[in-house]
Amino acid sequence: QVQLQESGPGLVKPSQTLSLTCTVSGGSITTNYYSWTWIRQPPGKGLEWMGTITYAGVTDYTPSLRSRTSISRDTSKNQFSLQLSSVTPEDTAVYYCAGKFTGGKWSWGQGTQVTVSS
Repeated sequence: QVQLQESGPGLVKPSQTLSLTCTVSGGSITTNYYSWTWIRQPPGKGLEWMGTITYAGVTDYTPSLRSRTSISRDTSKNQFSLQLSSVTPEDTAVYYCAGKFTGGKWSWGQGTQVTVSS
């Protein structure tokens, strides 16, 4: 069973870059047709898809965040990462990483709270 775990700072100052890493175990991030996604949930709001990186390293981002978002991967560590630049308090949220596998199955990390505050 594939498991995911988010890591990174829980507090980021406004205008700085938020950086999170998702460590994947129980499966390889380069397995054909797997894809890896970052999702967030601001307080009192619904889930927001931020972006995805595929098994081949192809990325796609939600249009509203595309100019500030970058998703990358480190295949040697079986990790993928999120960078969100120029953060504001509106970027405060629980951030989740998730994997989508063949057959439409998903696995999610437990989520990590990130607060943007000075």
